[in-house]
Amino acid sequence: LEIPETLAAGPGPGNTDARVLQAFANAGVADHMQGDVLRGMVECKHMLRNIWGTDNTYTFAVAGTGWSALDTMFSAVMPGDKVVAFANGTFSGIDALTLRIKAATPEEHAASPLDPQAASVTVVDVPHGQPVTGELVEAALEQHKPKWAFMAHWETGSGRVNDLRGFSDACERHGVMGLVDAVSSLGVDDFSIDDYPGIAGWASCPQKGLCCLPLTYAPVSFTDAFIESLRATGAYSYVHNPLFEARHWGIVDGQDVEKGTYHRTHSGYAVAAFHESLRLTLQEGLARRSTSYKTHERVLRDAVTAMGCEVTSDMPSLVVLNLPPELAGREMELVQNCRARGFGIWPTLSAPVQVRIGILNQLNRQAVSRIVRLFAEAMRELGGNVDYEEIEALLESRYGTSIAA
Repeated sequence: LEIPETLAAGPGPGNTDARVLQAFANAGVADHMQGDVLRGMVECKHMLRNIWGTDNTYTFAVAGTGWSALDTMFSAVMPGDKVVAFANGTFSGIDALTLRIKAATPEEHAASPLDPQAASVTVVDVPHGQPVTGELVEAALEQHKPKWAFMAHWETGSGRVNDLRGFSDACERHGVMGLVDAVSSLGVDDFSIDDYPGIAGWASCPQKGLCCLPLTYAPVSFTDAFIESLRATGAYSYVHNPLFEARHWGIVDGQDVEKGTYHRTHSGYAVAAFHESLRLTLQEGLARRSTSYKTHERVLRDAVTAMGCEVTSDMPSLVVLNLPPELAGREMELVQNCRARGFGIWPTLSAPVQVRIGILNQLNRQAVSRIVRLFAEAMRELGGNVDYEEIEALLESRYGTSIAA
């Protein structure tokens, strides 16, 4: 099997840094309980606390993609638990389904095994392209008074940033434990989770902001209140039980220990790659990286707007757009044409169909300019009215002297 090099220019995974790939390839063949592998996991745990901005002892990573981290976080939700979930796109919608699965009773599962309608779960559906606001969260928690509340921080299905402060404050006022999908924001946005005391659980992924190999480790962080609740109720999971997972990372009974204990087989290659991606994040600094994302996203946003597109997103790492009226309805054709050439942009995965262009780990003039030019070519081939000279002038004006190449 030979897989060619492609330009990952969608919502994620992002292009993996060469240093991370080198760390993966250079790792020796090691037993998963070998001393250096375990030491690497302990160091990853401490680096994650730094990146998350937290004193939570239960901060570690789960083998797999972001869905593994989310499943670990949601494992604390038991059948019959009262939950309010806010969905404003494809992925928060799947999160809401996961919560219905976790909270459903045996009778509710039997009635609809793949789509249980858990009576204890209220899903607040926000129209596509609109954010979850603090006012909306406040009203729902006041009405339903749940044990848990859920929201995605950044919803990549629609490219919307949701109100993290409003969500946390509402959870704190109502004594609710907030759960947050931070799959798209960790490693891109500059925030510290300890600044949001209403949120008890956080789950992210390795392949977006951290730009690591997709199947490495997905970060999670849990407050003492979350862990106390989990200890009181248990969880219907072994592999994704946070208490078992934490032991492998050297966290036992709320304390750091010298080394972890066996939970399941981990990969020394994956540990090495994840370790390097965390080092890169800390070396660059979240403040600098966050500013860089905002700067380059503005260039991409203005360039596609100049091509006649309408941008409806507000995420710094992703532009979600409607094509010009003359190309409306041809979104999938355009995306497929681009992907056939190794230019990996994405459509939205639910209606309305839009185009998504991302800049994960593409934070330089050359990379963003290449993305803009490739998209301009694809638009023109479909009959779009694209003025190449105007686009080049825009790139030159933005990148001439004001932004480091």
